[in-house]
Amino acid sequence: MTRTIVASATREIVIGFDQPFCVIGERINPTGRKKLAAEMQAGNFETVIKDALEQAACGATMLDVNAGVTSVDPNATEPGLLVQTLEIVQGLVDLPLSIDSSVTAAIEAGLRVAKGRPLVNSVTGEEEKLEAILPLVKKYNVPVVAISNDETGISMDPDVRFAVAKKIVERAMDHGIKPEDVVVDPLVMPIGALGDAGRQVFALLRRLREELKVNTTCGLSNISFGLPHRHGINAGFIPMVIGAGMTSAIMNPVRPQEMEAVRAANVLNGTDRDCMTWIKTYKDFKPGEHAAPPPVAVTAPGDAAAGGRRRGGREARMARA
Repeated sequence: MTRTIVASATREIVIGFDQPFCVIGERINPTGRKKLAAEMQAGNFETVIKDALEQAACGATMLDVNAGVTSVDPNATEPGLLVQTLEIVQGLVDLPLSIDSSVTAAIEAGLRVAKGRPLVNSVTGEEEKLEAILPLVKKYNVPVVAISNDETGISMDPDVRFAVAKKIVERAMDHGIKPEDVVVDPLVMPIGALGDAGRQVFALLRRLREELKVNTTCGLSNISFGLPHRHGINAGFIPMVIGAGMTSAIMNPVRPQEMEAVRAANVLNGTDRDCMTWIKTYKDFKPGEHAAPPPVAVTAPGDAAAGGRRRGGREARMARA
């Protein structure tokens, strides 16, 4: 059974087919959030602190951390800001982190300060990226997200996306990285633009699980991009994609409707043993109300407070496609 291990300084999480679905909180990402980007550039981390604590309290399994505040010389600005953000977040919560950047120097800087075993988000099938990121993944012995696009862009043909994923897994093995440390993102297309996007990803997930035997992730909200009432689509997508074999997703854990779908899927998939998480979370549920999320232990901000999604990048790629 494929088991991808991620860890903070104090907590280890397993991503796997026999494990509860891994919810990777997406909100610490200034892409598409002008207010957050401006705050981070100004050294104000109040929203980062709020988002970290809130996502942990709402049941996130781990947190994605992105500091891509500007497209102007990110090689100069992003490494230091990502390091600062990572240090603040890991001082607040004990969840494993995903180091999210398209800047190689920022990823390496983040790996130097990250505690435990973070997830690197991400590498693509582009030769330049493979040669830059895979040696870092091997050096720091961490897992990596493999996004199924290459120099040709994002293919509308799911067979091509599978071939790119297979290429990344094989190249990772050439670097001594085991397949269980490669978490493939098959790229979820917007259902509003591509009517068979759901069927495509379900079929891709089955192939990735059965043929490559790898864990998987996605930018969950890509499926509903451009549609009204996106959270309803997202909530319907979650149990279907979990049933097809997806083991994690970068998503917003603050949305009760979507987290209810995750927890229900865990019950029905048999990964919530004896339904204990469901019972603990919803034992006091009243019709018409959302139950409070289960309590999550977090440390006080302490010194971190004084210092102050990948989703956006994925949506941009979808739009270009």
